[in-house]
Amino acid sequence: MPKVPTGLTSLNTIQSANPTLANIFPARVKLSILDNKTHPELFNNFGEWSSIGCLFFDRINNPNPNPKVDSNSFARPLFPNQSSIPVNNEIVYIISLPNDNIQSNVNDIAYYYFQPINIWNSTHHNAIPDPINNKSLPESQQQDYQQTEIGVVRRVTDNSTEIDLGETFKEKLDIKNLQPFEGDVIHQGRWGQSLRFGSTVNNAKISNTWSKDGNNGDPITIIRNGQHNDGNDPWVPQVEDINKDDSSIYITSTQKLPIEVASDSYKSYNDAPIYPSQYNGNQIILNSGRLLFNSKEDSILLTSKKSINLNSIDSVNIDSPKTVVASKEVLLGDKNAKESVILGDKFLTDLSGLLSNMVVLCNSISTGVGTLVPTVILPATQTAVKAQHMLGKINQYKSKITKTK
Repeated sequence: MPKVPTGLTSLNTIQSANPTLANIFPARVKLSILDNKTHPELFNNFGEWSSIGCLFFDRINNPNPNPKVDSNSFARPLFPNQSSIPVNNEIVYIISLPNDNIQSNVNDIAYYYFQPINIWNSTHHNAIPDPINNKSLPESQQQDYQQTEIGVVRRVTDNSTEIDLGETFKEKLDIKNLQPFEGDVIHQGRWGQSLRFGSTVNNAKISNTWSKDGNNGDPITIIRNGQHNDGNDPWVPQVEDINKDDSSIYITSTQKLPIEVASDSYKSYNDAPIYPSQYNGNQIILNSGRLLFNSKEDSILLTSKKSINLNSIDSVNIDSPKTVVASKEVLLGDKNAKESVILGDKFLTDLSGLLSNMVVLCNSISTGVGTLVPTVILPATQTAVKAQHMLGKINQYKSKITKTK
């Protein structure tokens, strides 16, 4: 297959000399079928649920001001397990290949589309105005789009594009490409999401936050959702920032990450763990505005060879029908706690016996009127009453919630 230039003015049909082989040609996306409600008639006429992800196109080399929406302009995704749905007015290559009737007729063909051509070198969108309708755009935008054909980076400084991108897709001017480093494998979404299979890159001309420790080639995987505002122009590529991006997952090997944790008080430790920003071993870091761990059917298991730390600026709350702590030692209030917790049942049993004896003794004293002075009889009577009162509610002293061993 000959090398295909990417400039829109030089996109040409690639046609095989052998009619039985595939033909490839560039086309403009006119609309896509994404559900059964936006274009219900097209959905019903072109395969119903099997039409999801398919599109209609207009040939670049023969543009039509009123392109027909029929089987001659209908294309399916080429790859079954990877979806990259083009927006309207993006340019794709269409290839003709055998269809589902291949067993009976090898000459029957269908059209399939490749991923959108990277005209703007933008992860956000690569749509370009239809030359037939280009006059409806503001002059500033016409010039903006025309500059791409001479290799100029698209630099939108006014309002977003007015060309049709689809039913819900609206251009954002602050979506940046990710800054690549040598050897990276990067996957990017259209809205600031990214997956980087990268590595430590010491002494790179563009710095990043994960290459201050370790050796070149030490692997790191970064999943990010939502870019941060770095103050640069939107066409300047961006490096991830674990503290400023909306949500991140970092899977490291030897990297030290300057993460700013919400709370780093380790007063409960005699030997505190390495601070998060100083650790340079293999680890997984999740950072976001909120983290939710939910087990739909079974348990959440947190295990550690050393310790498990729960650290909060406000409080640590446990809401459960039953809370069990099985440990050889439980220290409450401070890591150096020395006072022992009383065993309530055993203590109250012994106290109950003591109070019973006190009642008997005090009653005996209080009834010995002829032999004891009044200063002894009155306190004995009062003690007997109090002791009897405590005996009457002895079980109320027991917690119905907290138990210990």
